[in-house]
Amino acid sequence: MPTQPSGLDNELSASAAHGWAKWLPGLVALRRYRLSWLPSDVAAGLVLTTMLVPVGIAYAEASGVPGVYGLYATIVPLLAYAVFGPSRILVLGPDSALAAPILAVVAAAAGSDPERAIAVASMMAIVSGAFCILMGLLRLGFVTELLSKPIRYGYMNGIAIAVLISQLPKLFAISIDEGGPLRDLLSLATAIAGGQANWVSFAVGAGSLVVILVLKRFEKVPGILIAVVLATLCVSVLHLDERGVKVLGKIPQGLPTFAVPWASGVDLIKIVLGGCAVALISFADTSVLSRTFAARYRSRVDPSQEMVGLGIANLAAGFFHGFPISSSSSRTPVADAAGAKTQLTGVVGALAVALLLLVAPNLMRYLPTSALAAVVVAAAIGLFEIADLKRIYRIQQWEFWLSMVCFAGVAVFGAIPGIGIAVVIAIIEFLWDGWRPHFAVLGRVEDVRGYHDIARYPQAVRIPGLLLFRWDAPLFFANAELFQERLMQAVDESPTPVRRIVVAAEPVTSVDVTSADMLRELIEALNRRGIALHFAEMKDPVRDKLRRFELLDLLGDTHFHPTVGSAVDAWLGDAGRDPAAGQVKQPAP
Repeated sequence: MPTQPSGLDNELSASAAHGWAKWLPGLVALRRYRLSWLPSDVAAGLVLTTMLVPVGIAYAEASGVPGVYGLYATIVPLLAYAVFGPSRILVLGPDSALAAPILAVVAAAAGSDPERAIAVASMMAIVSGAFCILMGLLRLGFVTELLSKPIRYGYMNGIAIAVLISQLPKLFAISIDEGGPLRDLLSLATAIAGGQANWVSFAVGAGSLVVILVLKRFEKVPGILIAVVLATLCVSVLHLDERGVKVLGKIPQGLPTFAVPWASGVDLIKIVLGGCAVALISFADTSVLSRTFAARYRSRVDPSQEMVGLGIANLAAGFFHGFPISSSSSRTPVADAAGAKTQLTGVVGALAVALLLLVAPNLMRYLPTSALAAVVVAAAIGLFEIADLKRIYRIQQWEFWLSMVCFAGVAVFGAIPGIGIAVVIAIIEFLWDGWRPHFAVLGRVEDVRGYHDIARYPQAVRIPGLLLFRWDAPLFFANAELFQERLMQAVDESPTPVRRIVVAAEPVTSVDVTSADMLRELIEALNRRGIALHFAEMKDPVRDKLRRFELLDLLGDTHFHPTVGSAVDAWLGDAGRDPAAGQVKQPAP
């Protein structure tokens, strides 16, 4: 049950539902802020800071940029989202799920040049932000819902394995050329077999990973902070950096400044595609997390406004030396458990990180990169989804194998191509149900109201001279020809000569130009055979489209019926049929 005041989210949601407040929900929250919430927000913000620092640095390293830029990508987006974000409790920043696609672009475009790497990463953040804002303004916040759960599981499992493999060389203090997850794994194995591994570095990283995983079960214990502090102390006290353990090194003092990022000679298409890919991932994760906490506190978050808030946070990151960011499924629950009331918690966390950079940046000088790799590996392990995939395999195997194809795409080809494969598969899956939908010929069943599929009810009685046909999908270009084929097949297989067809059109939610032209040809072909085409239960918006496509004049109002039952009654009346006598005259259609 929520610990926050029950009216808080309702107040903010109501006030943000109109006018300028819709686009600046943070200012609305500030106007309605209660001083009684301040101690809780400040305390939660300080607790949150203990995760923001190590996680920000770790995910920056995993994304192919120097660790300090992870702190820049933490400070600025938190402040931006506090103004433009609609969710009361969401925490934004660098994320493990984005590390693989960012690294794929950065490594290819920047190589080992850190300044070029951050320029490329910042360009990706701007692309990601602009993409999110555009989608939000066009009210297209629903697009990520087109990715089915199995497909999301597939690409996230693929990203998890890609992230995990990308961190293994850092655990062993080995440098390899990036070539895709499987090739990286082969290169790492070859290097270890060749004696290049630094086992001291591995011991520090593996020990940090064990501490994180063991303490993870205790929600209120800052396991990540404890692990990196212990690792830093070990390196500093025992001088392990002199034994080949790589450390973070000196961090520049000060805060990020505004700059327009640019790297000459880069493949802009790859940056744009990479930015759009991380935008889709970040919004998919953000929308799920946002809805989860909104449901918990019985409030509502507009997904399109959420996309705008996420986009502005990414733009801010890009213009202040950051890289693409997302919501955090690990830091958000920490803030919530610590008693956060509003986005002021994130503001306090951002200011605390900024203060650290201004006052004591050298505290992190001996932070070993293998411990940072352990932080990312622990996060990657949390990305895997296995249990629900077992359930999906049990109940619908073809969707399970779709998930496996997406997983293999990311694992074999890398994050960006793999996500592209997932999107293509999602589009194909979306179209498939409409492309080859279910259809049925209907009949009357004794003691069962209505008209039902004769394939499921073999005892159903068909009405002589009348064909009742149901099509369970919108009519559009991909299935228009199939609709015509199945309908004519049903006419040819009818046990009695068909004089009228009634299409039960309630499931038909749309008609496009291609299918409208098909209907025109179908009507003319049926008329030549002495068969009339009627529709029952057609929705008004679909009928309006038929009017726009100039089909109503061809059919006439008498060919549309409010229900299947009324269509049957009309046929019986037109046919001069006495239902009790079972005789049918054959009227003109």
